[in-house]
Parts: sequence; structure tokens; C-alpha cells
Amino acid sequence: MASKKIYVTDYEYDSLAPEEREVTSVGLELVPRQCKTEDDVIRECADAAGLLDQYAPITRRVMESLPNLKVVARYGVGVNTVDLEAATELGICVLNVPDYCADEVSNHAFSLFMACHRKLVLLEDQIRAGGWDYKIAKPIRRLAGQTLGLLGFGRIPRMLARKAAAFDLKLAVYDPFVRLEDVAACGGTLMSLEDVLRTSDIISVHVPLTKDTNHLLSHKEFSLMKPEAIVVNTSRGPLIDEEALCDALMHGKIAAAGLDVTEAEPLPADHPLRKLPNVIVTPHIAFYSEESELELKTKTARGAAEIVCGYDMPNIVNREVRAKLSLKPHRDVNRSC
Repeated sequence: MASKKIYVTDYEYDSLAPEEREVTSVGLELVPRQCKTEDDVIRECADAAGLLDQYAPITRRVMESLPNLKVVARYGVGVNTVDLEAATELGICVLNVPDYCADEVSNHAFSLFMACHRKLVLLEDQIRAGGWDYKIAKPIRRLAGQTLGLLGFGRIPRMLARKAAAFDLKLAVYDPFVRLEDVAACGGTLMSLEDVLRTSDIISVHVPLTKDTNHLLSHKEFSLMKPEAIVVNTSRGPLIDEEALCDALMHGKIAAAGLDVTEAEPLPADHPLRKLPNVIVTPHIAFYSEESELELKTKTARGAAEIVCGYDMPNIVNREVRAKLSLKPHRDVNRSC
């Protein structure tokens, strides 16, 4: 008999009620677990037809050890916890939720670079310590007319570009997978990575984490930037070489950084980024609002349930897997979030 169980490999949520609703509404069973390692997933999710995954590693070994597995649905946009090549070879669909938090993340990126630009944390810390001197924030340049450099031009950076336009920011874009006319339609200029780094006053990172983008920004890249440049990352921590970033910040190669993601999370207590006055770090919260979290949980579970029931989904990341499967056409599911 085919498995009717969808396992949550690991989660940080207070409740799994949205997932329970989606899974049970089509006659499947939701089984929560808290797995951290490959061995945990293999042991705890042995009869899974589907996995809802937050951080647990879904490697080739894991998938080969779960004979009933049809789908891995990732809580989020990125799928770097899943071996996509192995999943495709094994006929396993990998899903993400590409559209659930574009507004929240673009707002958070904007908030980080505005806070860095206006040196709000430096000023607020002084006030709390009893001071009252705006001069400690000098120099601050007028924002209008500066250049916002976007590394990546998917949903989130395009939304950020629209918001930045209201502040009269120029737009420079690096993305080898988009067309010049798509960038131009948003008022931007498509450039090489090096040219974006050289010309931008604010650089916001929005690329997926792959073996090719790991440490996309390192010593060489920071050396190309303006000394007054601000770097913002709301995508994935390992996109930035933190040793190189700390060096750039401490030696005046760039002015400031705003980070919602770090190479290790939580950021270690003794990490130098915690102590630098020209850094703002937030605890991987850019995705969050009450509405976006509900949408994420609902869509993650709904996608997995639909695949287990034999229906196609438009957000299959490894699209070529469809050739190995006999999925029924996608059906509109009108259950609200």
C-alpha cells in the first residue's frame, strides 16, 4: 500500500495547524519530527511519501533510503538543503514557495540599508548611553541620486527596485539570467558583477546559494567597491565571505553592512560582526510577517499533499523530473490561506 504520510522533518513554528489542515483535507497524515542529521531523517521518516523540510539535510543518501518518497517541499524560496540532482534522478519532486514573502524581504532589505545609510544604530546607542551629538554620524550623503546595485533580479529585488524608485535611486543590476529589456523596464541598467560593484553606493544581495555563488562577495569583490558603499544581504549567509567582509569593514574598504543572514546561524557569540559598530545584524527575520508565515506553511503543505495525490504543481523546482512521472494536470485548490 502506498504511504499516506507526510513528515515535517524539522520546524521552529509554535503550531503546525495550517499544515495539518492541508494534509488531512485530502486524506493524508501529517507526522511532525525534529531531525537535524541525515541519520535522523532516515530513521524518523522511513515510510514518508512527502517531506516538509526547514533545515534538515535532504541528501542523496536520505532520498535513496526513503523508498516511498515522492516529494520534498521546502519551507522557503531557496532549496539549498536538498540535493536537486539526486532528487531528479530518483524521480522525486522538489517544491519551494517562491512568492510568499517578496514584500517582507524587500521591505527588510530597504530597512537595513536605510538604517545603515542614516547610521541609526550608532545614533540610538549614543542616546541610550546619555549622549546627544549628531556629529558622530558624519558624513551622511543625500540618498537621492545614489546608485542601488542589485545582485540578482528575481521577484524580491524587482519589488525592491520599485520601492527604491520612490527615493530617486539609480538602479544597477547584475543577473546573468535576465534580459536587458527586463531590467530597462524597471529603470535599471544591466551590468557585469564587477561594474555593479564599482558603481553602486548600496549593494543588495538576492541570488540563490549554489556551489557557484558561495562566497560571491569576497576579498576581490570588496576591493572593487566604493569606500562609502553599504552591503546588504537578505538572501543566504554563505553568499558573503564573512572573513573578507570583516576585513573590509575594519579597514575602511566599505562603509557598512546590513545582514539578515550569516554563514553560521545563530551568529556565534564571539563573532566579530557582533562587535563592529558599522554592522547591523538581524536574526534571519526578513521573511516574517504573520501573513507571510501562514502563507508559507499553507503552500508548503498544500504542494506536498497535491504531489502525493498525483497532481502536478507549478512550483516544482526540478522541472525535468516531470518526464519521469505521470502527474495529473495541476488543479486549482481554492482553500484559502
